[in-house]
This record gives sequence, structure tokens and C-alpha cells, in this order.
Amino acid sequence: MKKLILIVLCLAMVLCVFTGCGKKDEGKVWIIATDTVFKPFEYTDANGEFVGIDVDILAAIAADQGFEYELRSLGWDAAIAACQSGQADGMIAGASITEERKNTGWIFSDGYYNATQCMAVSADSSIASFEDLAGLTVAVKTGTQGAAYAESLKDQYGFELAYFEDSPTMYQAVIGGQHVACFEDTPIMAASIKDGDLPLKIVEGSENEGGDYGFAIFNSANQELVDMFNKGLANIIANGKYDEILAKYLG
Repeated sequence: MKKLILIVLCLAMVLCVFTGCGKKDEGKVWIIATDTVFKPFEYTDANGEFVGIDVDILAAIAADQGFEYELRSLGWDAAIAACQSGQADGMIAGASITEERKNTGWIFSDGYYNATQCMAVSADSSIASFEDLAGLTVAVKTGTQGAAYAESLKDQYGFELAYFEDSPTMYQAVIGGQHVACFEDTPIMAASIKDGDLPLKIVEGSENEGGDYGFAIFNSANQELVDMFNKGLANIIANGKYDEILAKYLG
């Protein structure tokens, strides 16, 4: 019996050596992709530094959970592609948690911010409702919830869509008169108009019900990263750091 116990203990020790006894992968630097033209969640400041709500939340969670990471600004589509190909481990870029995305391989964290989507038009536009869009073309950003919101309305209200790869180009298409309106996440739209002094205005009553943003991975082998994000998120909410970050950028 003693011999059997000794064998079991030896096997356990060997297993511990190879698995790390459940400890985090020490020395690993996680590669996190983002899109830094999504103010106030991620953008580049005057010094060329990455800043924003997502940037600060990720930093606070990493400090809380004790993991290292490298944040890479790739753009929305490229960030997704990098995660899908294994060139990045995870993505934080104001990504809305949806069933459609889950069904196509996105693995989300708990939600960390609830955002609505809305429509904006040029500051001197007479468009005041979706009904005014009939027969016209609206700008949207490819693969976003703003685009999904517009797509859900276009047949009902009879407008067409033009797709853009980034928000600044989309905004300029409306400002320049190429298209009559654009759809975007409300906090992003509001911050872009205010901070960029853009001649745009959000159409009153155009917001939808919204949904949560989530941190995402595309490979279940990186589940540890999502687990750490969730634990760290709960901790920074509990200790007040989360509210401090939101107040910093949203007032």
C-alpha cells in the first residue's frame, strides 16, 4: 500500500513539473490587438501613446492579475485577422458581444461596457429621422455594430449602404457630402464630434438598445487570458478603479 502511495506521489510530482501545477505561464507576453481610431476607448494621444478606456482597463486588469502583454494597433479588420491566424492572442477594441460573432468563433469575456449605436448627419442637414433616408446612401464601418444596426433598418426605410474601413474616413464622407449619414457606437460618435470639432450632429432618438463590449479571443487555447480578464475586471470594479477610468474619459 505504501509503495502504491509513493508511486502516485511521484507521478503527481512529474505531472506538476510538466503542467506547472495550474500556475500561470510565467514569462509569457500576451499579444493584444486593437484599433486605435476608436476614441475614447482606444486612440493615440499627442505624444504618440496609446490611451483610452480600453487601454486603461486592460492595463489595470493586467496589473491586478500579474500578466504581461504587448498592445498592437492593427485596425479593426486586421486585428480580427491577426487573432484568427494566431499572430495575436486576444483583441480589445470596443467589440460588441453578439450571438452572431460567437457563432463564428469569437470567444468573449464578460461585458465591460454597455454601448448603444446611433446615426449622425452633417451639422446643417435637414435629416431628422430614418424616414428621411429613403433613396439615399448611408456610410458605415465594415464589421461593426453600427453597420449591423444600419443593415437592420435599410430595407424598412429604403436607403443604401457604403462601407468604410475606419471611422475617420466614414465621417469625412458625410462631412464632404458623399453620403448623407453614418452609423457608429454612440460614445465614439459623441467623442469624435466633440474632440475633433467635426461638423456633425447625432440625430435625436436614433439610438438603439445597445449591448456590451467584450474582450475577445479566437482560440480556446487562450482561455486563460479570458479567465484572467474576467477576474481582473471583477476586482477593478469592486475596488473602484473601473469607475475611475470611466470618469477620466467620460466625465
